Amino acid sequence: MSLPEPHKARCRLIGALATMVASLALSGCLQPLYGPLSEGGSTVAGELQEIAVEPIPDRLGHYVGNELIFALNGTGSQVPPKYRLFVTLRENVQTPLIDTVSGYPSAGTVVVNADFRLIPATGGEPITKGTEVVVASYDRNSNRFANLRAARDAEIRDAKLIADQIRIRLAAALAARG
Repeated sequence: MSLPEPHKARCRLIGALATMVASLALSGCLQPLYGPLSEGGSTVAGELQEIAVEPIPDRLGHYVGNELIFALNGTGSQVPPKYRLFVTLRENVQTPLIDTVSGYPSAGTVVVNADFRLIPATGGEPITKGTEVVVASYDRNSNRFANLRAARDAEIRDAKLIADQIRIRLAAALAARG
């Protein structure tokens, strides 16, 4: 059984009005992540530029550190640090697939765990802390140097993902705080 055309039009109008009322009710609750903060008129992007990334050891740490510096302060402006970011990395390489004929691994997986803490530059309790985990896979073959390069490319992909996830978590923490 189908509704007559006037009833269908009335149902569409009621649905549109309900959607408009719901969006107006929620508009006061939502705030853009990179909008102005309530304290001092600063922005989240400005607060992110005031984060000093502490040196991270090893090659993977170098990649993650560079990605974080660029993601947090890509402008190159030199502002005095208001916050300090400490990152600790743990890397694990796994070989989930083994070739049944040769007995050698045919794929590899680079798993990176990153623990981070954002503290005020003057010291004190962390503003935010957390853990991020990323995984990148790569194909392996009989060429040893190709395997090394593929593993390094997987590390670089992991570094970019870790830096991006940490930047988002820091921005959310600073926006919630401000």
